Amino acid sequence: MGKRIIFTGGSGKAGRHVVPYLRDRGHHVANLDLVPLECPGVETLITDLTDSGQVFNALSMHADFSGLETGKGPAPVDAVVHFAAIPRILIKPDNLTFSTNTVSTYNVIEAAVKLGIRKVIIASSETTYGVCFAEGDKDYHEFPLTEDYDVDPMDSYGLSKVVNEKTARAFAMRTGADIYALRIGNVIEPDEYGKFEDFLKDPPSRKRNAWSYIDARDLGQIVDLCVEKDGLGFQVFNAVNDTITANEPTREFLAKYAPDTPITGEIDGYDAPLSNAKARTVLGFREEHDWRKYVGAGARD
Repeated sequence: MGKRIIFTGGSGKAGRHVVPYLRDRGHHVANLDLVPLECPGVETLITDLTDSGQVFNALSMHADFSGLETGKGPAPVDAVVHFAAIPRILIKPDNLTFSTNTVSTYNVIEAAVKLGIRKVIIASSETTYGVCFAEGDKDYHEFPLTEDYDVDPMDSYGLSKVVNEKTARAFAMRTGADIYALRIGNVIEPDEYGKFEDFLKDPPSRKRNAWSYIDARDLGQIVDLCVEKDGLGFQVFNAVNDTITANEPTREFLAKYAPDTPITGEIDGYDAPLSNAKARTVLGFREEHDWRKYVGAGARD
């Protein structure tokens, strides 16, 4: 049976694919955003998430006019998925990027748990691993990148995501709610696979993304699995696809393009350097959109 989900940031690059995925899985989804989402069956409530009062109201009101017919008040919310954010550096001033992302996440989690919502999923980021928006050419500490990595970003966006993970952990410990943080990789929409030809020709250009990615539709699957998986408390999951964006096996590729970074864990075949092993093992994630399906030149030998 479908669940009632409040989704923040559904009008963004990732959200506009994840929301319809959840809807198609039978969930009842309402979107909170600053701009509307064109998605049949999903209403958008224009909400400033940096305003705590607006957030409490948005999580405790009818999603649409049909709710009035019950006469029982707003239906209970089963889960909140929080993707809304300033999505990278160099869009807004650094202090605003940090404050908007951290305050909005605090407000969403606080309102959810105080309203009795027991499942919250937040968007963290690959940028927490410290290389994506680093000054200069920074090496990763080790491969594969796992959820136990000592995250060390130096930018306002990545730092905001580290703080958000700590906020999630604090509320999970305090309330016993399930709060899962997804370290989302470079999001690839279905019409963006044309970029992979350039990725393959210029491997150093993908170092900041750890030569990894997440198909927006597979991200929808991961979110759906998180909605359905109860009882884990606070958890962090890398949200990426299975394989490296390269034609060479991963160990061979990394020896050439990241020679100073030790490999300290399991990497087999074409495994992505940013590992999704935990999502596969704990959530049961099985990717459906390997980039090789869409990029002829990337066909594996």
